[in-house]
This record gives sequence, structure tokens and C-alpha cells, in this order.
Amino acid sequence: MRSFITSILLFAIMLPTISPWGTIAYFHLNRDYIARVLCENRDKPQLHCDGKCYLAKQLKQQQDKQDKETTARVQNSPVLQLFTQPVFTFDFLQSGSLSGDDQKIDFYYNLLQYTAPCLGILQPPKIY
Repeated sequence: MRSFITSILLFAIMLPTISPWGTIAYFHLNRDYIARVLCENRDKPQLHCDGKCYLAKQLKQQQDKQDKETTARVQNSPVLQLFTQPVFTFDFLQSGSLSGDDQKIDFYYNLLQYTAPCLGILQPPKIY
């Protein structure tokens, strides 16, 4: 049972890469029908197209559909921010203003360098 589920999952994962091969196999199996009925250049036998224009058109359409799905999937995926830099906030009160009111001034100091916490933990082995 496990091997059956594993093979189905593997097939489902590999399906997008296999689908162009299915289109090519369909073309080779039905080459005569495609050349007679579906080919755009069937009225011009001197071109020796034999349905290759139809195959190219189908492969291009399939690639465009896959690109569109990938773009939509990437645009709709959530963005996770894993690391953030701490922002230190300092508050100063301005003294000696003309109106006599104390105004609050916010001053933000950003830490420019990020030091990963794993650098202190993971050390290479010492060679004696």
C-alpha cells in the first residue's frame, strides 16, 4: 500500500515535467490525422510541415499556461520575513524652545550589521 501511494505522489509531482512528453506522444500517435486535418499548412505540401506547426503551437500553448500558473502561484504566495533587525528608539525632549512648550523628538537608530546567533554556537574544530 505504501509503495502504491508513493508512486502516485511521485507521479503527481512529476506530472508537470512529463506533460510535454504526453503532447509529443499524442502527436506521434496521431501524426496522419494531424497532418490531414489540424495542420495549418496542409494546403502547402511543399513546406513538408506534416503537422509540426500544430505540435509547436500546442507546446507553446502548454508552456504559456504553465508560466501563467507559476506566476499566479508566486504572486499569491505569502511572504515570510524570517530575520528582522532590532530598532532602538531614543526619545529626547527639546529644551529652550521659543514657545516654551516641550516638544517630543523621536530619534531612531538602526543597527547596521546583523550578526547571526549561530556564529557564536557553531565553531569549527580546533586543529592541534
